[in-house]
Parts: sequence; structure tokens; C-alpha cells
Amino acid sequence: MSQTPPLAPATGGTQAPPRGRTLGRVVRDPLGAVSLAVLALLVTAVALAPLLTSQGPGDAVLADAFAHPGAGHLLGTDSAGRDILARILYGGRNTLGGALIALAVAVLLGVPTGLYAGYYGGRFDAVAGWLVNLVMALPAMVVLLASRAILGPDVWVLMIVLGVLVAPGFYRLVRGIVADVRGELYVDAARISGLSDTRIVARHVFTVVRGPIVIQTALVAGIAIGLQAGLEFLGVGSGSTATWGAMLNEAFQNIQRSPLLLLWPGLALALTSSALVLLAGALRDALEDHSAPPPRTRRRPVPPKTSVGSGTSDEGRAQLLSVRGLAVSYPRPDGTEKEVVHGVDLDVRPGEIVGLVGESGSGKTQTAFAALGLLPAEGRITRGSVRVDGREVTGLGERDRRALRGTTLAYVPQEPMSNLDPAFTIGSQLAEPLRTVLGLTRRQAAARAEELLRMVEIHDPAHAARRYPHEISGGMAQRVLIAGAMSCDPKLLIADEPTTALDVRVQAGILDLLRRLQQERSLGVLLVTHNLGVVADLCDRVAVMSDGTIVETGPAATLLGAPRHPYTRKLLDAVLDDAPARPAWQPPHARSHAR
Repeated sequence: MSQTPPLAPATGGTQAPPRGRTLGRVVRDPLGAVSLAVLALLVTAVALAPLLTSQGPGDAVLADAFAHPGAGHLLGTDSAGRDILARILYGGRNTLGGALIALAVAVLLGVPTGLYAGYYGGRFDAVAGWLVNLVMALPAMVVLLASRAILGPDVWVLMIVLGVLVAPGFYRLVRGIVADVRGELYVDAARISGLSDTRIVARHVFTVVRGPIVIQTALVAGIAIGLQAGLEFLGVGSGSTATWGAMLNEAFQNIQRSPLLLLWPGLALALTSSALVLLAGALRDALEDHSAPPPRTRRRPVPPKTSVGSGTSDEGRAQLLSVRGLAVSYPRPDGTEKEVVHGVDLDVRPGEIVGLVGESGSGKTQTAFAALGLLPAEGRITRGSVRVDGREVTGLGERDRRALRGTTLAYVPQEPMSNLDPAFTIGSQLAEPLRTVLGLTRRQAAARAEELLRMVEIHDPAHAARRYPHEISGGMAQRVLIAGAMSCDPKLLIADEPTTALDVRVQAGILDLLRRLQQERSLGVLLVTHNLGVVADLCDRVAVMSDGTIVETGPAATLLGAPRHPYTRKLLDAVLDDAPARPAWQPPHARSHAR
């Protein structure tokens, strides 16, 4: 059967707004522009200290002690006749450098461990949580004073200790957010697209936590600067090293004679801390702003490819999807297990649409998730066999399962709006598995994404690819999910209630689309639904499920026309299409009078 043709490299890309625009947004924000300018000025002055002053921070001339600002000393001198401007500039190197060390240690310890613990949980989460609580219970200033007594007055060593003490703040922040995000449906959709956990965390999870991390970074940097200055002010640091805190200590000792000495280091500390907080807020807002449109794309098709599918294997099991004796269990609070799926047998062949129907809670979705390898962490397959494209997948490792997803096995979930990442454009989300799984370039993937949108009958795909999920309708979102599922030309599509919450006309369009894709690509489809109308309109065969068991299987026309099992007849009796209309509702007293 002919496939939708892949696309050769094009001249544009459909993606999220470039990161290069983030700086432009910060500059357009008045607070961001001012804070960025202040920080840039401070850092530049500190870095260029030897060029801005000819005097060193320790050069003392007692005859010039307490000199007022003048030509030789722009900011005056201190009690030892040292130039205040030189000490501010060189002291900034030590103060800002120490804060940078503390911040780097905190981020490197807190963020990766928080991401891992929040995404995977388990024993690492428990052990890390215990250690974090222990560190947070320690009084920071007491630990720093003890470290100074043991390790010496070196300010760099004290900043490393401070970084360890503030790392739990990053850990708890990141871990809490990731633990909430990992259960989102768009994360499951990314996983079934064949993306690795590292790719999912980096692209879909980290984008949610980067804003809070930016704010936390600014706060921790301010805390590090303040604590370092406080230690130096108390005389705990190295007295021979020029820092802003040491300058405050020296100024406080001479406040009666020269109050102006307090102004310059205090002003440097206040400007730096304030600018950090304001810049962090502006940067967070810029990172979360998706208003800028990306460039348009052009597509250029290349010749199509073909594929051939087979029917059943020599064992009588379907080659595409074959489930035998499947059982799924979940743990109870008392330590025992509850089996929710009992001995399910199911087959799907190439070019066939099989409906898996039943009431809510009958085990339909659990069966589909077992085939997909997406059972929740506490659920497990206790017995049985699941083969996908002739390969046994029960007990298969995550890396091997990932190799099947997207190219062999694809998934269309229900609740389309919840399965699209709100932080990325439609085109970007479609292009991501194309680049990861198929190895396409950015431009190839962008062009292919537009072709996929055109394939699912979305008008003006170039415009749709630049829109975010909140800018499209539910029906269009469902078509986008189908396009994403078909992006890597899978052989089997598992669709879980693909028409839920859609109006009748949109449902009909989605069903027509699924039927067309099945016919054009010889696609096998497992349709999980409770809607018998959808089954009658779309499915070739039907499997009826009740209380975790398949109670009846057969061709759709036969099963719906002459059901054998009482449960199947009960489901059909609940359909009101051919039932006589009930009389209008009347209150009890009216019914009694009517009798």
C-alpha cells in the first residue's frame, strides 16, 4: 500500500519561538532592561578592575587615611589609606565569585537530583528526601562558623559549604513540580511516541520547572552574597582578602569618623541583590511568553515508499497484535493483589479495525496499556503473553519498548487537549518524534509536520503548526494527536476513546479519518470505546469485555445483529436508537392522579 510520502529538506522550520528572542523580550521589559544594565555594568567593572584603576586593593598610604573623594581617589580612602574604588572593584571579584561558586554547587546538586526523584520516585526519592530534610534542619550560620574553624577562613571553601546547605531548596522545588507533571497525559503521549526519558525530561518536564528555577537562582544568589557579606562583616572570613563584607566591617568600626565608608559597599550589595531579583522575574516572564510566531516552511516531496503486512503466524496468532491469557494486577493496602484483567485473548491483524467495548471499569484501558507498556508504576502483568509485530513484549525493557513505539506501535489517547504540551507549538510537538525516532533534520521534520497536518485534513497546516494547543479546538486537537501517532508510519494504532467529548459532526469526521488511514496504509487499529455506535460504524471485529474478561468476540455485523452473551445483549439494550420514546416525566402526585 502506498504511504504518505516523506519530505526532503526544506528551507524553513516549524518550531517554537527561538531562544534568541528571550533576550529581546527581557530588554523590552523596563525592569528587566534596567536590572540587566545594572548587573552588566557591575560585572564588567569588576572584570575590568585592572583597567579602571591603577591601584591595588591592598595598596595602603597611611598619610591618605580617610581622604575625601577627589582626583587621586574618586571614592576616597579608608582608615589605612587604601583606595575605596579599587577595593570595591577587586572585592566584587571575591564577593560575586564566591556567590557563583555557592550557586553552582547548589544547582548541580539540587536540580538533577530533584528531576530524577520527581520523575522516577522510588527508593532514590525516599533516601534523597531524608537527606534533604536532614540538611535543611541544620542552622546554616552555625555550620558555616564550624566549617570556618575546621577548614580555615578561605572564603571559597565556605561558599562550597554554603552551596551544599542551600541545595535542598532547589531539590524540593524541582522534585515537587516534576512529581506533579510526570502524571500529565502529554508526558505519556511523548513516551508512547518513542522519546527517551532523558528527552522527555529535558524538553517537556524541564520547561515547566525552568521558570521557578530562575527565580530560585536569583534568590539563592542574593542569599549567598548576603551570607558571605555577613560572615566577613563579623570577621569570620579571611581578613586579608578584599570583599564587600570586609569593607562593611572596616566601615562600621570607623562609622563615627567617616560614615561615608558604609555607603559604597552597602550600595554595591543592594544594587546587585535587587538587580538579580528583578532580572530573574523578567527572564521568567520572557521564557513563559510564546507570543512570537515562528517562520513559515516550504515542503518538497520525494517519491513514496511501500510496505507489505502479513496476516496470522503459523501458531494461529495474529502477527500484528496477539494477546493470550493476559492478567493485570494491582497491590492492595493489605499486601495482597487485586487482579483487574483476567485471561484476556485478543488479536488484531494488518488492515483490520477491532473494537474493544465494555462499560467503564471493565478493563479495556488496562488491556490497552498492557500492550503499550504504559501500565502505572504499581500495576504489573502477572501472567499471559503480548506479542507486537511477532515480538513478545511482556518483560521487555524500556529501551526495547521504546524502539517499538512510534514506528511499530502508536497510541491516540482520549482528552486531546490534555495530551498536548501547552509550552510548545503544534508543529514543534509533531516534529520532535520525527527528529528523535526517524533522525530527520529540523527542516525535514518541520516540513513533514505540515504534511501530517494536511493528511489529517487540517486546513492551512502552516498556520496550524504555529499555533499553541490553547489556540485550537478539541476536534482539531484530536486530529493533531492522530497526526502525531501516524508520524512515524506505525503498523498498529491503539485508539482509546478517540471521540470522547466531541460533538456528533466532529466525531463523524474523526471516524472517517481513521477509516481512510486504515484503508490507505493497511493499518491495524485497536479501538477502545464504550460507544456501540462508533463500533457499528467503524469496526470489522468486536471484542466485548466485562469485569476484566472477554465475554464475546466476533465480526461486528454478527455480534451486533445476533449477540450470544447476556452482557452483550445488555449493552445493546441500553442503546436508545431503536427503543420507543419514553413518556414525559411527571411528578409522583401527577402519576397517582393519572391512575
